[in-house]
Amino acid sequence: MCKNHGVSYVGPGEVEVLEIDYPKLALGDRKCEHGVILKIVATNICGSDQHMVRGRTTAEKGLVLGHEITGEVIEIGRDVEFIKKGDLVSVPFNIACGRCDNCKKGLTGICLNVNGDRPGAAYGYVDMGGWIGGQAEYVMVPYADFNLLKFPDKDQAMEKILDLTMLSDILPTGFHGAVMAGVTAGSVVYIAGAGPVGLAAASSCQLLGAAVVIVGDLNEQRLAHARSFGCETINLTNGIPVQEQIAMIVGIPEVDCFIDCVGFEASGHGDSAGKEMPAIVLNQAMAITKAGGQISIPGLYVTEDPGAKEESAKQGSLKIRFGLGWAKSHSFHTGQTPVMKYHKQLMNAILHDKIDIAKAVNVEVISLQDAAKGYAAFDSGVAKKFVIDPHGLIAH
Repeated sequence: MCKNHGVSYVGPGEVEVLEIDYPKLALGDRKCEHGVILKIVATNICGSDQHMVRGRTTAEKGLVLGHEITGEVIEIGRDVEFIKKGDLVSVPFNIACGRCDNCKKGLTGICLNVNGDRPGAAYGYVDMGGWIGGQAEYVMVPYADFNLLKFPDKDQAMEKILDLTMLSDILPTGFHGAVMAGVTAGSVVYIAGAGPVGLAAASSCQLLGAAVVIVGDLNEQRLAHARSFGCETINLTNGIPVQEQIAMIVGIPEVDCFIDCVGFEASGHGDSAGKEMPAIVLNQAMAITKAGGQISIPGLYVTEDPGAKEESAKQGSLKIRFGLGWAKSHSFHTGQTPVMKYHKQLMNAILHDKIDIAKAVNVEVISLQDAAKGYAAFDSGVAKKFVIDPHGLIAH
């Protein structure tokens, strides 16, 4: 039997690569004949993983992390018809049965059958059904015929693997953020956050034809990278109000579309610099988005935040100026991205050179054994997206 190793959360601020069980085609005590086992080709570190590693969720020690998975099929269940051994596939981070009412509507991020506690599930994530994560050498994927996206040409896919590995989460999430914000040809867009999801959203806005893509952040290194592929940027540490900085770029202090790629661990700026302010981005969104505009929130907000400074925030209750959003007739779009809604189209965009997402998010490939170093570097704010190569299969 092959051995397996995975990245485990062992306590706040700490992960470790440990030997873990080799996956089985099983769900508890019963066979999972609709599943497959993958040899992982690429698995990425996500900002959502960092929330858990920082101790800002109720994640239990020992959780095997990782929901951004690309791999080769090495074993299939009896009921798998269309996926074959040897296929190279992208795994949506949402686990979906394909059979419930929500899945039939395309709402695969809130499948009703894969999590006993609430709608929606994901690999290696707190409160998301207890599924084993994919920052490992091997992983089991259920409902394979429904969930998996097969790459049509394996050799071509390996040549573009650093782009295609983004299809499991970050690129569809950024694209969904842009679509839900109403981005279209000629749009003026503000993206809060220049981390990997923010950069993926920016690249997606360009793909959709936005006229101006403005990215705001406190991290100048990340902003410099956003400028490298054509974004305008706002450094929130310079003391100038955001509205004024937007007016300097587009002539008026408002935008058509707003995308929140920060989430609940947001920090204040200006007079509130250095203070954690979990609602600041949402309130900023309502202030600078034009009346009738759309506000998209792919940034993560949680129901429980044990590390929050305020008691209300520990229960996911935030102080937002909802009356302002109501008065301006804003539309708010939240929740997990339904990856399957977009991943095939985005695969085609990658394969036909319409988007260079690996460059946009500044990919760096690391070994599985260097995962802890990758987490530490990512947490320090480097302008990179770390891709773990467990088997040394990626040419770089």
